[in-house]
Amino acid sequence: MKILVIGAGNMGLTYASAIAKSGQRNKEELMMFDKSDELRETLRKGDHNFEVYDTLEESMPLADIVFIAVKPYHIEELMGCMKPLMNDQQLVISIMAGVTIETLQQGLGIKKIVRAMPNLPAQVGKGMTSYLAAPEISRIELWMVEELLNCTGKSVRVDSQMFIDASTGISGSGPAYVFYFMESMMQAAKSMGFSDNDGKVLVSATFEGAIELFKKNKLTPDGWMKRVASKGGTTQAALDSLQDNNVKQLIHDAAYAAFNRAIELGKYEEKEEKIETVHEIKKV
Repeated sequence: MKILVIGAGNMGLTYASAIAKSGQRNKEELMMFDKSDELRETLRKGDHNFEVYDTLEESMPLADIVFIAVKPYHIEELMGCMKPLMNDQQLVISIMAGVTIETLQQGLGIKKIVRAMPNLPAQVGKGMTSYLAAPEISRIELWMVEELLNCTGKSVRVDSQMFIDASTGISGSGPAYVFYFMESMMQAAKSMGFSDNDGKVLVSATFEGAIELFKKNKLTPDGWMKRVASKGGTTQAALDSLQDNNVKQLIHDAAYAAFNRAIELGKYEEKEEKIETVHEIKKV
């Protein structure tokens, strides 16, 4: 079985490299295509365990599974190039934000579509991917898809495209929220007199330790906050400041902003499921 990855950006290259490292496919079974001549030449000079192809005409007919890892605004042009080269037994895994299964089925002329939403930690094998498969995909094919997605970390199968968009707001865009918080803490450390390196060590170790505590125990985040903070203490002073500045609601709204943007990119309406907007949430 051969796999073609279209798009050699951050996520496309991440998946190609992860699949190669997993040993699931040898070099001849893993193909990469990108429309950039310069990028393809760079890839050929690197030590990669996949074949680089110059055209879709060469690579598409050979593929059993196709990963689409391009920016959503490229999809119309790409589908126009792909459709004449596809057959109804091929399976497509799309990691494009907002592009629905129906859009891909119509644009590519095939039924076997998986829509997935990974995140950036996939680059270090700690990714979180949510995915939804079209009904036409068999159990065996679904198992193969899960194996491929899990090469970059963990995956969870969701029940509808609404949850793919929702996961965009939580795990897909989520690492940026963490980096935003880390940057703020590092800036605070610098203003207190710490060097950039010491600030990075202090903040990264704090995040790593907190995550391990959370993963290995049953306490909720609120439970951990109560355990760390004592009345009138330093931690409580920090938490009071966050509460006074409404930081929790701001983070909540930021996640919904990403969620709603994913819906806008897809341009579809869920008729059977209510999707709340940030404006509606604020009314609650």
